[in-house]
Amino acid sequence: MATTTLAKNHSGVFKIGGDMPINRLGFGAMRITGDGIWGEPANKEECLRTLRRVPELGIDFIDTADSYGPEVSERLIREALFPYDRVKIATKAGLARIAPNVWIPLGRPEYLRQQAILSIRRLGVERLDLWQLHRVDPKVPENEQFDAIKSMQADGLMRHVGLSEVGIKEIEAAQKYFKVATVQNRYNLADRASEDVLDYCEKHNIGFIPWYPLAAGDLAKPGSRFEAIAKAHNAVPSQIALAWLLKRSPVMLPIPGTSKVSHLEENVAGANIELSDSEFAEISALSKPKR
Repeated sequence: MATTTLAKNHSGVFKIGGDMPINRLGFGAMRITGDGIWGEPANKEECLRTLRRVPELGIDFIDTADSYGPEVSERLIREALFPYDRVKIATKAGLARIAPNVWIPLGRPEYLRQQAILSIRRLGVERLDLWQLHRVDPKVPENEQFDAIKSMQADGLMRHVGLSEVGIKEIEAAQKYFKVATVQNRYNLADRASEDVLDYCEKHNIGFIPWYPLAAGDLAKPGSRFEAIAKAHNAVPSQIALAWLLKRSPVMLPIPGTSKVSHLEENVAGANIELSDSEFAEISALSKPKR
């Protein structure tokens, strides 16, 4: 089994926006909230222990959002880690919350600015390291949302800007207003629908943040070749899925999340697994995206 301290030379470093270096394995802070990503967590102290363990293991990039809780995730991050030292915090806005598991796109310019300001206050920073539009709101003209983001960045509210759940068309439209530093789409071995977006991001040196990154679906069923590869590395399938992601592209920035220290350490161990080229190719073929 790989060690539980992040091997920086293996996970690699990526410079968000070309000037903000982070270790490529990050931490997703959605799960440090209550059921339905709503309210306080059932075990706050374990969540705080998990957050404090993050930098100890070599992770220096945390992804959150104003809608996680809402507000809960950002508050707990500050309680556990402020003043952050070398840890970079990314947050998002653009989804309103009215109940557990309910996510409503809301991209009105005044709302996006309000939420960015509130994130700054909750996190206790002067400006956000990375702010991402959680969803492009179909009810608001795209240009109004992108222009609002351009204005917020010009006003110093955020250092870098990213998008979430977008296609190449939206990225190129946004680039007319600001430099897109990251794209955060659902991507894993069981769902590679964003393969074209990942390729675009790699070509243009845009960080690609896969959410729900560890799913392997039917690939990991008992007796499968995928399971055999995991056993060969004395690993569990989710660790192999993470190792595959990190090998897939130098712009890949996985952010597996958890509310437990033991699971966090398991993820870090997975990031230190080195798949052979033949293993990587075999897994890639098994999970080839549907066209």
